[in-house]
Amino acid sequence: MMNRRTFNQFAASLVASSFALPLRAETKGTTPPLLVEARRKPHMEWSTYETRTVAHLQGFQPQPRNLNRYGSIPSDKTKKTGFWHPEKINGRFWMIDPDGGLNIHRGVCSINLGRGERNAAAFKEKFGTQEKWVKETAGLLRKNGFNGTGAWADTSLLSANANLGLCINLNLMSGYGRKRGGTYQKPGHTGYPNDCIFSFDPDFAEFCDTSVAEKVAAYRDDPSILGYFSDNELPFNNKILENYLAIDNPDDPGRVASETWLKNRSQSKATLDDQTRRDFLGFAVDRYMSVISAAIRKHAPNHLVLGPRIFFTDRDRKDLILSVARHADLISCNYYAFWTPLEKHIKGWTALTGKPFLITEWYTKGEDSGLPNTGGAGWNVRTQRERGLFYQNFTLTLLECQNCVGWHWFRYQDNDPTTRGVDPSNVDSNKGIVDNDYEPYTELLAAMREINVSVFDLIEYFDNRQ
Repeated sequence: MMNRRTFNQFAASLVASSFALPLRAETKGTTPPLLVEARRKPHMEWSTYETRTVAHLQGFQPQPRNLNRYGSIPSDKTKKTGFWHPEKINGRFWMIDPDGGLNIHRGVCSINLGRGERNAAAFKEKFGTQEKWVKETAGLLRKNGFNGTGAWADTSLLSANANLGLCINLNLMSGYGRKRGGTYQKPGHTGYPNDCIFSFDPDFAEFCDTSVAEKVAAYRDDPSILGYFSDNELPFNNKILENYLAIDNPDDPGRVASETWLKNRSQSKATLDDQTRRDFLGFAVDRYMSVISAAIRKHAPNHLVLGPRIFFTDRDRKDLILSVARHADLISCNYYAFWTPLEKHIKGWTALTGKPFLITEWYTKGEDSGLPNTGGAGWNVRTQRERGLFYQNFTLTLLECQNCVGWHWFRYQDNDPTTRGVDPSNVDSNKGIVDNDYEPYTELLAAMREINVSVFDLIEYFDNRQ
């Protein structure tokens, strides 16, 4: 008898078969456009999106390569620092591994043990020990061409696996906010009073210095650590000046800072215009970035400052991007709402700042998973196979643009509806590369692997056509 997941996958595949093409087309000549249906939420209408896969790359043929222990191309053109860093070579940005090899960082977010009742039961039956889970999970990542982790991984368990590039989220502003008081949970990230973060507080710098020192102490000389995110999806929007000015307490450091900034420009609330709002946004972000970057570079000088994971609706704010880039080693952005990344972002960020970028969160949800899929910002598609088609379409565009040094799929495991106390965006959706019983989604992973193990051949293919 079929279980619910198997039945749903079978039923969805029958529906999808009327328009989906094979992942690897056998036709010769021009491969016709692949059309995939997707929608933002289960109650919405389906829309059709043209989708490019490896099969659409005429003449592309991956070749065997001799790679180093990090899965990188050995190179004598790079700076070998013993740690990860980005570097531009012949017009393309790369992530350089600790041995000096050319790499593209391919990670997965939230690689940790599930906290729901179903997760706990499945873990006990499938793994039994954390050591076995680490070994098998690292093997699953490598088998499918992933070479690192995104935010919220269990770094204390995974760091012993030295050939992965690990990213850590320090949660500096949210941590300070919990101590200060006034923060609350919003879907996907921390909320702040009046959408105003506390970077103007005189105690914030000291908090960051102490917090970073404690959190990175065990990793200071660890080559497996790629870098540190400072926070997730902070409220950096064009209303930030009005929000600070509207704080009730006249002695609040943020309100005082915004009033002083306006006064120094010989302006007031009555004279606000869009340029003034954008200028203050840059000023406020610069204040935050100067504090967090100073703390990270002081206590973790060997690792990258990845900045905050920028909220996807803020990706067009040039003053925000510029202020982040002045202090961080690259731009980190959670990227939703577009089936294919837009050129104005993936080329525009680098043209504006001279820095590469990392896509730090994106995913699709399959309606064959048995989960309701009402939470989260990712697209809904019919099947796991179409989740893989989306992955290929998205990453091919990232590889083609020459400015992307990596991406982080969100996330390792599906949301477990039995988990308590999670934020509203992580309650019931098929986001994982494994389900709630730690079983891999094989069709999704097959498509991911086809891209991940061919990144260097794909780069060569695209660069030869520039």
